[in-house]
Amino acid sequence: MQTKINFFSKVFLGILVVTSGALMIGSSIHDSLVMDELAHIPAGYGYVKYQDFRLNPEHPPLTKVLSAIPLAFMDLKFPTESKSWQTDINGQWDTGREFIFGSGNNANAIIFWARIGAIFLTLMLTLIIYFISKKLTGPVLAFLPTALFAFSPSVLAHGHYVTTDIAAAFGILISLYSYANFLKNPNIKTGAFATICFGLAQLTKFSAVLLIPFYLVVAILWGLHKASKLEVAPIGKNKLRMFFEFPIKELFKLAAIGITAVLLIIYPTYFVFTRNYPLERQAHETEYLLSSFAEGPTKPGKICIPMRCFAEADIWMASKEITRPFAEYMLGVLMVTQRETGGNTSYFLGEVSNLGSRSYFPVVFGLKETPISLFLLLAAIIFSIYKIFTAHRTGRNLSSRISRWSENNLHKLLFLLFIIFYMGMSIKSPLNIGYRHLMPIIPLIYILIATVFVNKKETLWNYFAIIFIVFLAVIQAFASYPYYLSYFNFIGGGTTNGYRYVTDSNYDWGQDLFELKKFVDSNPQINKIAVDFFGGSDVNYYLGGKSVSWWSAKGNPTGEGINWLAISVNNLQGQIQPKIQWLARDQRDEYHWLTDAREKESGIGGLPKPDYRVGTSILIYKLQ
Repeated sequence: MQTKINFFSKVFLGILVVTSGALMIGSSIHDSLVMDELAHIPAGYGYVKYQDFRLNPEHPPLTKVLSAIPLAFMDLKFPTESKSWQTDINGQWDTGREFIFGSGNNANAIIFWARIGAIFLTLMLTLIIYFISKKLTGPVLAFLPTALFAFSPSVLAHGHYVTTDIAAAFGILISLYSYANFLKNPNIKTGAFATICFGLAQLTKFSAVLLIPFYLVVAILWGLHKASKLEVAPIGKNKLRMFFEFPIKELFKLAAIGITAVLLIIYPTYFVFTRNYPLERQAHETEYLLSSFAEGPTKPGKICIPMRCFAEADIWMASKEITRPFAEYMLGVLMVTQRETGGNTSYFLGEVSNLGSRSYFPVVFGLKETPISLFLLLAAIIFSIYKIFTAHRTGRNLSSRISRWSENNLHKLLFLLFIIFYMGMSIKSPLNIGYRHLMPIIPLIYILIATVFVNKKETLWNYFAIIFIVFLAVIQAFASYPYYLSYFNFIGGGTTNGYRYVTDSNYDWGQDLFELKKFVDSNPQINKIAVDFFGGSDVNYYLGGKSVSWWSAKGNPTGEGINWLAISVNNLQGQIQPKIQWLARDQRDEYHWLTDAREKESGIGGLPKPDYRVGTSILIYKLQ
């Protein structure tokens, strides 16, 4: 019986993975280049083809390298003689435009093949979710988190883009799982595995740096837990001393993992990809990029403040041949730290702000998760509370129950604690730029949901329930195809109305330019169209002489004989919606000439009613 279950599980898993991959490939063909891909694709090509890390240092290389591997086998022209590559500091955007759209290359071929690496990584993560869930829940229930992830519209969206969010989910999941294994059974094998996974996590996205303070706290708590279990102290030592000694030992083990990961994974990776990055240029660019970090350079005769000391140490290391690979890694960490504190101007719940909102990520999670995953999460929380309450009624000591549960469920405990920690850091951050930033904890949430419903005895109803959930997840994915990036659930008014609540990478990241091209091609009466586009693609590359770049301050395009206007919803919301009092915004950029002429939709986030809408994110106005 078990052999049959294992066989059918493998077949079923294969079908799910292939179906998920096919949906991502189809959506990838449909979607034009999104904003961050314009920087990531040329950066990855520079790493692989030229071993030069001058582009996009604010993100680690893993996803970008995977995207560049297929491109390395293509006959492509790269703008190595251009100003953006030769003299600009981190000229990633201009290099991307020249490489993809301005060098005679086939832009669509570059975009398609670059995304294959991202899709591969997403499918690998799907398989890993299944096998980790299988260890924690069994082969049948493991399909619940696997299906929730494989057919999540947000995963299907970001899973086919050359960005770092899915990679972060991959790295953090394998690192947490392997470190829990090491804590439970510390030996060379589990230590080596934890080291490799921690090192890989640091190559995915710099949000994985949060694992360091998290592991420090976990190591201390685990040491205290081990000390509390001692009934008798070793000869010559008292028990109180063990509460200091055990945590210190755990911290030494953790330090060994971290240092080894740096020396054997992080440093060699950056060594390879900085090999042809001129030393003098790296030192100069590092100094420039960190010139404003933590109040800028320390004045002569003064001692640097703690955060500035990191920047000055990095600048020094960047000028030394032996330390410059690690200096490039550290530069990325510091740039992300600076970016986090700077915030991001975005539209959210009827207001444009650059301060961020504590409610941003909880609200976005509630609006963009599928109904089935929200229902299962709520059911899991209620069921967990019920189990805690019924266990409490048994009269057993609370602390002993917590201690026993923690030791027997260490993987689940680490997943839960990291979700709380990461969500807390996200809520605190003013950098509100999308649901995608929650991606590192999404697999953990799905896996924990499944573990709550583990039953010692599986029945036929278990199989039917899992098949039904998988069926609903698949139906949701097909129903949302191909507009995965713009997906909103019924709470947010569905995909059609999601822009009313929040935009940016939650709704409009530049993915619908191909739809605009189809619209223009199918309407021969359009000889010119003004375009205010948000995204990574070159509008003229696709629309040719029919498009004119536009923005509000240029006024009504009819003044130049242009009767059609296309606006990305992200741009329009950012300019016409109410802003916080101290945010500067030029009135000329607020599209008054359009809002005065068009009736506004009722309700939160309403827009001047368009005549047409292409895809989900581009609005078309016929002005005469």
